[in-house]
Amino acid sequence: MKIKYFPDTDTALVEFSDKAIAETREINENIYIDLDKDGSLVSMTIEHAKEKANISELSFIQMTGS
Repeated sequence: MKIKYFPDTDTALVEFSDKAIAETREINENIYIDLDKDGSLVSMTIEHAKEKANISELSFIQMTGS
């Protein structure tokens, strides 16, 4: 997974795989998801990322099974 932030447009791109994008769906006016030919999530774009997704603070926590 890769997260790219573009400060000039305040856009975040979260890439989940390198598969080819077959379809883009608008979730709302600020969030778009890209799907591959099988309907699996490839990436997600977040417009106005600082305001809508609190992109200024990012952490990763891997949870273990109980």
